[in-house]
Amino acid sequence: MRISGGTARGIPLVVPKGSLVRPATDGMRQAVFSSLGGRVAGAVFWDLFAGSGAYGLEALSRGAAGGIFVERNAKAVACVKQNLAAVSRSLGREVAAVEVATADALTWTPPADAAADLVFIDPPYETIPQAAPVLFARLAPALAVKPEALVLFEMPGEVELSPSGWTCLKRLGRGTRQPTIAFFRQA
Repeated sequence: MRISGGTARGIPLVVPKGSLVRPATDGMRQAVFSSLGGRVAGAVFWDLFAGSGAYGLEALSRGAAGGIFVERNAKAVACVKQNLAAVSRSLGREVAAVEVATADALTWTPPADAAADLVFIDPPYETIPQAAPVLFARLAPALAVKPEALVLFEMPGEVELSPSGWTCLKRLGRGTRQPTIAFFRQA
């Protein structure tokens, strides 16, 4: 698994051993960031259920100003930190506006002074029916100051989400049991 675009393109990413995480595929990340285009440059992101940090690291490689990785598993947090160091070296600078929070994404409190432009959510698939309503309810007030903010939610193709107060703008990917990404904005 590698960074697929931007300044740090080709940098390999460390992933926790075993079935601890299910990293976003290179192809899926390429499709997501191709769809986002110029929205990434200068953006602030939150990478919830960060795992290896692939989505947030890809955003940094493509010009994001900074963001927050939220992951509760200590081994995955260690991988995020190791990957962040590698991406920072490739960018030729320390990425000061980045935080790695060891926390559960379902109970994490977003900072009041740093709303995100992009929120990447890639939860364990089996938790989506319970997690999605909680996440969208918690994100609504946190993102109210940025009406153009996008929530990018990875889920299997057979899952449909229709969170109250949110509009699905588009969905990338197809097929049952295949990863897809839905782009949501507050209605």
